[in-house]
Amino acid sequence: MASLIDNLVDVLENISAEYESLLGLSMKKTPVIITGDLNQLAVITDEEQQLVSKINKLDATMQKTLDEIAGVINTDVKELDLKTIIGFMGPKPIEQQKLAAVHDKLKNIVKHVAKVNEQNGELIQNALEMVQFEMNVLQASKSAPGTANYDRSAYNDGSVIGVGPKGFDAKQ
Repeated sequence: MASLIDNLVDVLENISAEYESLLGLSMKKTPVIITGDLNQLAVITDEEQQLVSKINKLDATMQKTLDEIAGVINTDVKELDLKTIIGFMGPKPIEQQKLAAVHDKLKNIVKHVAKVNEQNGELIQNALEMVQFEMNVLQASKSAPGTANYDRSAYNDGSVIGVGPKGFDAKQ
């Protein structure tokens, strides 16, 4: 059991290190989003994808370790979480303390990554809204205002100021 706990602590420390790298990239991404540097944003996003892939592999390793621990303590793996394992480690306070420390560290890093990613998401949303606003302004500036000209049946004839099939009419 002790070797399984040591394996779990090692995997969690590796996951924590990868999340710290992910946090660094997320924080590096914020000014890039603000400046609108799409090339640099693409580079950072690619690096993030590589880190996420590493985290997923480490997560699979952690799950295997949790499965083995569940078999040793005769518990369903679905009911097993880190807090439960920490509780089982009461007779071994050193291992319990290591596991609790890495659990708390990982929990805090994940919260920080989520907060920075939420902020970056809001910045991206604001940038998209600004682009949409600018597109609407450009479209509006290219179209001429409509007139209130009506035909004989009292329907708007759809004519536009300055644009017409006849061109300039000197008789008006």
